[in-house]
Amino acid sequence: QVQVVESGGGLVQAGESLRLSCTASGSTADPYAMGWFRQAPGKGREAVSCISSSSLGIHYIDSVKGRFTISRDNSKSTLYLQMNNLKSEDTAMYYCAVRLYDVCSGFWSPAERFRAWGQGTQVTVSS
Repeated sequence: QVQVVESGGGLVQAGESLRLSCTASGSTADPYAMGWFRQAPGKGREAVSCISSSSLGIHYIDSVKGRFTISRDNSKSTLYLQMNNLKSEDTAMYYCAVRLYDVCSGFWSPAERFRAWGQGTQVTVSS
């Protein structure tokens, strides 16, 4: 089994930056894609970004393209999300997810199942 823990959330003003981290433990030897979801109050879960196990496949939703950068350090079993030029609409609980597969194909499907989820880290952007 894989467990993940997120960190790095906080309260910032619009235009500022945050870097989220997600550290995996347990059965981390298998290759797997990882990604970030977010859920704002009163809204459904939204897939934000995904990165393949090799880091060759990287995908974002349109609303964060050019502002967010996903990366991973497999030697540290850690996933990152650098968020720049934050906007009030980015306010949400951010969750790290570990896929069952090593590529991102299928990551965006609402029916997709995941190997593990984190507890979330809150990002609040004041305008």
